[in-house]
Amino acid sequence: MPYKKLEEYNIQVTDDVKNRYKSIIEELGEDTTRDGLLKTPERAAKAMLFLTQGYHQDPVEVLKSAMFKESYNEMVIVKDIELYSLCEHHMLPFFGKAHIAYIPNGNIVGLSKLPRVVDIFARRLQVQERLTEGVLDCINDTLKPQGVAVVIEAYHMCMMMRGVQKQNSVTTTSGFRGQFEKIETRNEFLKLIGK
Repeated sequence: MPYKKLEEYNIQVTDDVKNRYKSIIEELGEDTTRDGLLKTPERAAKAMLFLTQGYHQDPVEVLKSAMFKESYNEMVIVKDIELYSLCEHHMLPFFGKAHIAYIPNGNIVGLSKLPRVVDIFARRLQVQERLTEGVLDCINDTLKPQGVAVVIEAYHMCMMMRGVQKQNSVTTTSGFRGQFEKIETRNEFLKLIGK
């Protein structure tokens, strides 16, 4: 999915933000006048604004823009949705995949909108638990389906490259609403996503 440029969201890289990155780099002991670092403060500022662009997007509007009346009332699953986010505790990346299911209740949504909702919530400073809940509640409150399920599996760089340094650990979070609170429906979903 192509992303809009920062300018399309009226997000500007200000001199203040660039200068803050320059100060941090200098505090680390680096020379910000050397070739390799000359443009780094601006690039870092642009990267951070890109990685947090979800603050300037409305996931409810994304879903509403592609809701359609439909009588289909069986499980709809979009799985293996890649996601990239920043841990709010250390501002280090975490990445993985999301699996989403819903059972329509008179409305379906364009399939591409579910990954877009994941991206909007992921492109904010996050914890995986809140990311899972945000996606779940947004879909549930907007589509008003018979049920929604979200499972997220992610690798956290804050655990892998610092602190406990466990490179193979995966964190899994899940949330279920409506029909997915029933064990039979939940188990069907988990089986279909290979869990």
